[in-house]
Amino acid sequence: MTSAISIFVNGRAQQVGGSETLGGLAKSFQLDAKRVLVELNGQTLLRDEWPQYTLQHGDRVEFIRVVAGG
Repeated sequence: MTSAISIFVNGRAQQVGGSETLGGLAKSFQLDAKRVLVELNGQTLLRDEWPQYTLQHGDRVEFIRVVAGG
């Protein structure tokens, strides 16, 4: 069993499992990956990188919804 870690999601503290991936976190928020930009600790990540990254204690995740318009 993995212990919980503390991360920040859009500025709010949150507890997640120690083996939680960024892809799993996005899925838990029911986000459409095609319409979301993710910053992890100030760095933008490609969609392909989300499932591979295991969250670490203290990580700061920003989910930014992309809206197109004219």
